[in-house]
Amino acid sequence: MLNNGACRCSRGGACGPRSETEAPLSDNAARYVTIQKDPASFAVPPNLADYRAVCATFNWEAARAGLSGLPHGRGLNIAYEAVDRHAYGPRADRVALRCISKTGERRDVTYRELAASTNRFANGLRSLGVKAEDGVFVLLGRVPELYIAVLGALKMKCVVTPLFSAFGPEPIATRMEIGDARVLVTTEALYRRKVEALRGRLPKLEWVILVNAEEDGEGTRSWRKLTQAASDAFEIAPTDPQDTALLHFTSGTTGRPKGVIHVHEAVVTHYATGLYALDLHDNDRFWCTADPGWVTGTSYGVIAPLTHGVTNIVVEAEFDAPTWYGVLARERVTVWYTAPTAIRMMMKLGADALKDYDLSALRFAASVGEPLNAEAVVWGAEAFGLPFHDNWWQTETGGIMIANFASMDIKPGSMGRPLPGIEAGIVRRKADGGVEMVNTDQEGELALKSGWPSMMRGYLHEEARYRKCFAGEWYLTGDLARCDSDGYFWFVGRADDVIKSSGHLIGPFEVESALMEHPAVAEAAVIGKPDPIAGEIVKAFIALKLGFESSEPMRKELLGHARKRLGAAVAPKEIEFRANLPKTRSGKIMRRLLKARELGLPEGDLSTLESDER
Repeated sequence: MLNNGACRCSRGGACGPRSETEAPLSDNAARYVTIQKDPASFAVPPNLADYRAVCATFNWEAARAGLSGLPHGRGLNIAYEAVDRHAYGPRADRVALRCISKTGERRDVTYRELAASTNRFANGLRSLGVKAEDGVFVLLGRVPELYIAVLGALKMKCVVTPLFSAFGPEPIATRMEIGDARVLVTTEALYRRKVEALRGRLPKLEWVILVNAEEDGEGTRSWRKLTQAASDAFEIAPTDPQDTALLHFTSGTTGRPKGVIHVHEAVVTHYATGLYALDLHDNDRFWCTADPGWVTGTSYGVIAPLTHGVTNIVVEAEFDAPTWYGVLARERVTVWYTAPTAIRMMMKLGADALKDYDLSALRFAASVGEPLNAEAVVWGAEAFGLPFHDNWWQTETGGIMIANFASMDIKPGSMGRPLPGIEAGIVRRKADGGVEMVNTDQEGELALKSGWPSMMRGYLHEEARYRKCFAGEWYLTGDLARCDSDGYFWFVGRADDVIKSSGHLIGPFEVESALMEHPAVAEAAVIGKPDPIAGEIVKAFIALKLGFESSEPMRKELLGHARKRLGAAVAPKEIEFRANLPKTRSGKIMRRLLKARELGLPEGDLSTLESDER
């Protein structure tokens, strides 16, 4: 891995200048150039200035000291740390939520107002007879009531599940069945279209609260009437840090989705990762583009920024580049957390689309959801003047585990280094059920040593499935990776995605990244296709950028590009052009669905599938 480059920024920033003699970052060598950081040029000193020193002294008990805890030593509650400790202090009148509607209307909610609103909702739940540990599901778009409902229910010590509002009836009903839903907060339209007909499957669902209903109805309650009748004073009951707080769902390749259990202690990880991985400072204006129906949108679209007392930007509209660029510029966003799919869509439009927007306030940009190709990291430096900092974690980990930190050099395509307090390793499973470490730069399964606060506490109703995730004290992630001599981790692929071709083990991400370097490629997904001689061959599905057309010459050009970059043994043997690639609604490309369709196999759980063109 070379270490001879720096970020070519279009304006001053955290990255040093490039030599005039260096090759452009957008050439095919881009993924091998380290983006170096110049500490003297940081507008704000990073929270994690000395990675090794912080790692050497870090412990989770000290990290917890950055939070308040409930008064009089009554435990730890996520909502108190996110709202109340600011609402009764110097940040009381700071904007906590700046909610921007689809029409562009802005609604500000201060920390003082958020405390009162969440108290009213908590008292409203209590008036209905709702108790601690009852399941409260929230099916709403990114509107203020979503955040009030989630935080108010956490004050009541309920088990909260935000649901993605674009889900169809079946995935909604399935999750509510598994999660023993007692309360659903939604809109009248969503309820009528997606829930009402299936309510017979949900015998434990006692209360449906409609945020836009003026009056109570048959089997429903009006949010307005419920909250207006409730007091804005509420005392959170003693909360054990190990009390269940959140239930998130993650889909497997087959079967029903898994309900991942997280506890109130997870807030310690949310706070620490907001501090170190997202580099949040007081007075930041933070925007996480993820929907709270996904774990990223809850952990980092709700909890982490509010625990730091910053202003959290909430945008109701879905991705549209001009709209998003306008939000970044008008709201003077300083820290931005988004997804690789959105970045690739912006790349598709080109950097010229940014020229009319003043993004000078933006000082840190990060990405999560799936591995970020090296070319996208470098494009961020060219288009925005600063690179995207990729990080890695899972629904099961509850928070960011490995990251490219603000102060550290970036190796484009790398996941970065483990968060302080996280011990990560590359292992191979042994026949006796244990694991053994592999050497530097060797591929194996990414494993994390147990003990961080946001580690999942189980899969709901599936204890055996949960136990299979561990080998002694190591949590086995199911992701294949390698670790280089500098301690940077590199994603290879999911264990069940790795391609075995003529004795070679090929990680799809490596092939996809090489294809993404070609100027015509907007998205790429790679699978293994059975072959009688090689065992499997590499097949690539490609969506082209605007202005490029699928053709036989283009196919040959891409095959040649891949062979030049990867060698004949690793490069794809087949390429199929697609208008779009199938993705989950959170933006992850579904390789296993492409493979199932290619081979005529069962497609498995499609509850998270976004519409795609076959």
